[in-house]
Amino acid sequence: MKLILACSRTLSRFMYSIAGVALAATMFLTVADVILRSFKRPILGTYELVGLLGAIVVGFAIPQTSRINGHVVMDFFPSALSGGGRRFLRVISRLLGISIFFIIAVNLWIMGGDFRSSGEVTPTLQLPLFPVAWGLSCCCFIQCLILFVDILTIWKPET
Repeated sequence: MKLILACSRTLSRFMYSIAGVALAATMFLTVADVILRSFKRPILGTYELVGLLGAIVVGFAIPQTSRINGHVVMDFFPSALSGGGRRFLRVISRLLGISIFFIIAVNLWIMGGDFRSSGEVTPTLQLPLFPVAWGLSCCCFIQCLILFVDILTIWKPET
């Protein structure tokens, strides 16, 4: 159990670090493009890069955000339930989340394979799209792991 917890924590933090680097790169790229546009020298492909980096920021931040419960939670209905009912509802929601993220991960992996076999690239910079699709697929698989670990910790006694 401790190994699974440590592995999920390490993976989610690593992905979160990648998301942070991509966010910083987006910011610097945008600022540099705005400054260079005033000198009539815009950066070629900024729109494409910001789009790809935005996908990386969002996708790679999901596992860590979920692990630290940093997402918005609506607890109107669960607050009316007993402790066991709340736990049951959390398990059901995590199982649904695992199902959804697994389906998304598999489809992103297939899409990445299609992008690779067809040679799909961005219009201006000719960057391949399959690494982004495969990276987002890995993020969704890691999100499944995070949700599974959350299920394991729901029934763990409070210390």
